[in-house]
Amino acid sequence: MINKRLKRRYILWDCFAALATWFTFNIYRYNILPLEDMYGSFLNFISTPRTIIAQIVYPLGMMLIFYLSGYHNRVIFKSRAGEFVSTFISIAIWVLSILFFSLMNKYIYTEYNYNLVLSLFIIGFTWVYCGRCYITSVTAKQVHSGAIGFNTLVIGCSSGAVKLVESIKNLRYSVGYDIVGYVKLKGEENTTTNLPAYNLEDLDEVISKNNIKKLIVAPEHNDRAKTFNIINSLYKYDLPIMLEAREYEILTSRIRLSDIYGAPFVDVSVLSLSDAEENIKRFCDIILSTLALIVLSPLMLYVAIRVKLSSKGNIIYKQKRIGFKRKEFTMYKFRSMVENAEEETPLLSSPNDKRITKFGHWLRKYRIDELPQFWNVIKGDMSLVGPRPERKYFVDKIIERAPYYSLLHRVRPGITSWGMVNYGYARNIDEMIERLKFDIIYLENMSLLIDIKILFYTIKIVFTGRGM
Repeated sequence: MINKRLKRRYILWDCFAALATWFTFNIYRYNILPLEDMYGSFLNFISTPRTIIAQIVYPLGMMLIFYLSGYHNRVIFKSRAGEFVSTFISIAIWVLSILFFSLMNKYIYTEYNYNLVLSLFIIGFTWVYCGRCYITSVTAKQVHSGAIGFNTLVIGCSSGAVKLVESIKNLRYSVGYDIVGYVKLKGEENTTTNLPAYNLEDLDEVISKNNIKKLIVAPEHNDRAKTFNIINSLYKYDLPIMLEAREYEILTSRIRLSDIYGAPFVDVSVLSLSDAEENIKRFCDIILSTLALIVLSPLMLYVAIRVKLSSKGNIIYKQKRIGFKRKEFTMYKFRSMVENAEEETPLLSSPNDKRITKFGHWLRKYRIDELPQFWNVIKGDMSLVGPRPERKYFVDKIIERAPYYSLLHRVRPGITSWGMVNYGYARNIDEMIERLKFDIIYLENMSLLIDIKILFYTIKIVFTGRGM
């Protein structure tokens, strides 16, 4: 609730500042440029269609840049120095974008000079930064005084977990962690605490009743498998999962460090991508998937007709898969098998699978059966690039043997992946675990450049018919 309310404040201020920036700039340039002779009065100037459109379009452009910068992703524990740098870069990009489009228009170019550009930057930076700095300062003061806190549950009830909680409470300033209790893990000895100790089986109810906002994992021993299993079971709650920094080596991918006044934690629920990269990736997913559905609509119509004529059954095959933060979603594909190919136990397919129709072989060869998943991307279930999602049955089987598979649930699953490009489809659990190595490498090196490379490799595979 606090996060949402604070995020709303930042967004509302940025919207107001964006509108105020351009309106203030209109006042400034009206008094600097010889516009009075042209328009007669300031009211006539701001009432022209061109000025009205600019008053709408340019602030929207500023808000788009703020979104792509990832500024509103995490609104707690911001710093004034960070505010300065983030705002400076965002406003600079916005002003340079306006300058670029202005230079493309000769009529606008005659009205602009570099003094106006500098003035626009100063006006924009002042409006945006002053409001952000005020909100950040007030919030920081409330957190440090204990007025703002987040109900936090410690997963683990060992003596080490109790000492960890005591170290947080003994910090000079409050860091916003209001510890409400512990969750006793299997095999842990009873430890005397001043806070409630809940059973692991009651975790759902405890989180709901206590309005938990953060989780701190404090295992008794440095047990990789046990810690991975604990973390994996917590992803479904969509809460920040904190791990003491000394335990970070149990993870296989880079994580964001949060040094909170002597109590360093790593948040294992976030990506190695920056907030900006994360938002740009999502923005590109939506734009490219929308374009793909439009451009490929004739092909998809043809495929739909052929699927319907090739065998009895639905055109679109729907299947439940496990995705981001272990949330189940419905994945769509063009049906390439006979209807009701799986009646009881889930099965993996193979190139010679008799369940695949004749037309289905062609669909799979060029991976055309995956095209409906662009809709999954637009909905937010998937990304263009990310580890392939699996059914719960296979997820459970894999995690039994490779607990680090849980790391894949930190990102949206993809239509294509590094594992699919380098390994291809898996036909059994052993091959799934073998392909997992490539997906872990992807997580360790996630970047927009890597995504672009994977997309180009995928296009090459599709056009050469090596999809199966």
